[in-house]
Amino acid sequence: MKWFGRIARTSLMGLLAAGVGACGNSAQQQATSNVHPTYDKATGRLKELAYDRNGNGRADTWTEMDGTRPLRSRVDLNEDGKIDRWEEYDEKGGLSRVGFSRSDSGKADAWAISGADGKVDHIEISSTGDVRRINRWEYYDASQSGPDGRAGLVRAEEDTTGDGKPDKWETYENGMIKTVAFDESGHGRPDRRLTYLSSGRAAIESDPDASGRFAKRVETR
Repeated sequence: MKWFGRIARTSLMGLLAAGVGACGNSAQQQATSNVHPTYDKATGRLKELAYDRNGNGRADTWTEMDGTRPLRSRVDLNEDGKIDRWEEYDEKGGLSRVGFSRSDSGKADAWAISGADGKVDHIEISSTGDVRRINRWEYYDASQSGPDGRAGLVRAEEDTTGDGKPDKWETYENGMIKTVAFDESGHGRPDRRLTYLSSGRAAIESDPDASGRFAKRVETR
């Protein structure tokens, strides 16, 4: 989630800090010269801020504005002409979710949604590249953050059949996958579960009863 924290800190905050008001020192003046506002001709309200982050003469961040309130941003981090980050903001101007393109296609195929603490709460992923058809959901826990401060992955759900419902469930411990459960009959709950044990062994459970408790268990050696 390194990209999420970096964008949250630099793209919009740098844009607004540089673009609002006059600046006193040379560094601020240089930053201001890299920001180009666009105003609505009818109302005079600020409509968009285009920002050249590295000062090479090309805008790489565009933030749609409603006056002083940011709505959404598009970012071309590697300046290859394709958008690779999308940011959306809440009513208070806080970052609510960040989109990114895993395939570098110029279209968002996954969205990271932040929690109340500003850290990643979950990520919605489309393996087909169509963000309207999410088929994997990853959930993160800030209390299991690593040394870098990023929230740890604790569980995931996946729709492998394309019917819009999860049929595969994963759990994680210390960043490593612990269990994988499958719905092989299409009734919406696991009927087989694989648990990874120590020393490379695994347990396979099946035949759940009405409460979901597995009746059969086999351990591999």
